[in-house]
Parts: sequence; structure tokens; C-alpha cells
Amino acid sequence: MQTRNKILDDISQLMTNAMGVAQGAKDEAETAMKGMIDRWLADRDFVTREEFDAVRAMAQKAREENEALKARLDALEAKGKA
Repeated sequence: MQTRNKILDDISQLMTNAMGVAQGAKDEAETAMKGMIDRWLADRDFVTREEFDAVRAMAQKAREENEALKARLDALEAKGKA
């Protein structure tokens, strides 16, 4: 009976160690994949969210200024025709 418990204890310990190794391999694979993706993205000309938002705000401001100038020009043209 003592031998059987020792075998079960050894198998249990082996399985616990195998799970630890598998978890370590998973973590290492995730880290390697994240590194590869980060390098791939860095090699591309993608913009950050902050850069995109800044350019979008500038475009919105320019659009508003353009609309204001168009309204002003339309008013001046209407005044010139009268």
C-alpha cells in the first residue's frame, strides 16, 4: 500500500511539474508573439490614436473656418450685387 501511494505521489508531482512547464511555455510564446507583432507594427507607417485625433481636430477646425469664410464671401457677393 505504501508503494502505491508513493507512485501516485510521484505521478501527481510529475503532472504538477508538467503543468508548470506548459504554463511557462505558454507565457513565453505569448511574449514572443507580442514582440513580433510590436516589431511588425513599428515597421509600418501606422499613426497613434493621439496623432489621428489631433489631425482630425485640425481638419474639423479647418472645415469650420472654411464654412465661415464661404458664408462671409456669399454675404459680400450678395451685397455687391445689390
